[in-house]
Amino acid sequence: MAKKVAFLTLGCKTNQYETNGMMQQFLDAGYEICNADEEPDIYIVNTCTVTNIADRKSRQSLRKVKNKKDTIVIAVGCYAQVAKDTLQNMPEIDIILGNKEKKNIIKYIEDYEISRNKIVDVANINMQQDFDEYGCITYTEKARTTIKIQDGCNNFCSYCLIPYARGRVRSRNKENILEEARKIANKGIKEIVLTGIHIASYGKDFNEEYELVDLLEDLNKIEGIERIRLGSLEPTIITEEFVERLTKLDKICNHFHLSLQSGCDETLKRMNRKYTTKEFREVVKRLRDNIKDVNLTTDIIVGFPGETEEEFNTTYEFLKEIKFYKMHIFKYSKRDGTIAATMPNQIDGNIAEQRSKKLIELSERNQKEYEKKYAGKEVEVLFEEKQGEYWVGHTTNYMLVKYKSNQNLENKILSCTFK
Repeated sequence: MAKKVAFLTLGCKTNQYETNGMMQQFLDAGYEICNADEEPDIYIVNTCTVTNIADRKSRQSLRKVKNKKDTIVIAVGCYAQVAKDTLQNMPEIDIILGNKEKKNIIKYIEDYEISRNKIVDVANINMQQDFDEYGCITYTEKARTTIKIQDGCNNFCSYCLIPYARGRVRSRNKENILEEARKIANKGIKEIVLTGIHIASYGKDFNEEYELVDLLEDLNKIEGIERIRLGSLEPTIITEEFVERLTKLDKICNHFHLSLQSGCDETLKRMNRKYTTKEFREVVKRLRDNIKDVNLTTDIIVGFPGETEEEFNTTYEFLKEIKFYKMHIFKYSKRDGTIAATMPNQIDGNIAEQRSKKLIELSERNQKEYEKKYAGKEVEVLFEEKQGEYWVGHTTNYMLVKYKSNQNLENKILSCTFK
């Protein structure tokens, strides 16, 4: 009988993409992919370390897996990369691997099965110079799928461990990306989402001049792909030239997730972000002036060290002005090893919680206000899956739509009246 392997993926779309890559390795080697509750022989947690909560979820997930079947438990990914010493002290874990080691995971399992000694292999990610290819990826989605185009980040924001978990910027060869997009199109999948750790940096490490917008122009030519969606973007990439070239591409989705983090210049400086609120405001205007029905979402951190009530109120008023469709609100998470962890005036958790609630309420109001404009209007929806009696999908500007139908609408783009 084939050995059974189960996965739990925490964190971002990049992690999910890499989980798909690992799954394909196991399928090619004759293993069976199963769910965690099916008593797998091997259980792999692809960990995340973006916040303390992500760390805790990673540890909790690893602890609860061991059962009477003596499952081999493996921690891989970002938390394993930065916290191998912590994980080594957890008896539940048999193998600890960093990000670079994911592509050779089966070999590590075979070695463990021979020795039955705990394996820890976490390479220095900063020594890695090249993008790790995962070969043929399993496309489990039928309407939308992700393509990883780069890895790593050079920004070193004062609150973030990701450069230490993922290393410096490494861009994927353009031909490999285009070939994967063609394979996706041949499977009938209509939408691709470009993902990575910092996709605005795509191409910065190339000798030739080939950047994100060049890649978008080439992807736009691929027959069968009908939508190209961008993952989170650093606002500094949204120049006049970038937007001008973007407006000539008919497949680019009019939804942009711009990573803001704070609406106060003093806080942004402490965060080591590379822009001001004035520059961000200009970016928003540029997009709204040039792209029809554009929809903007963002991430915000509240309770950053030194964030006074006045600074928070400045952020609140800035967010009221910009009117994002949705805001992902994160309470600041202290990360040992970052500059922010050593800053004075760490904010009390209760204060951060109050500020978080206030911004969540603002986000919910903004969403309702934005969607009101579409009431009674026709919108084009790519339907992805059925939930109960309703088919669920998204518009190009990423509004969620539910449509009651007995027909099979999976992977179909239809015009619907928005309510």
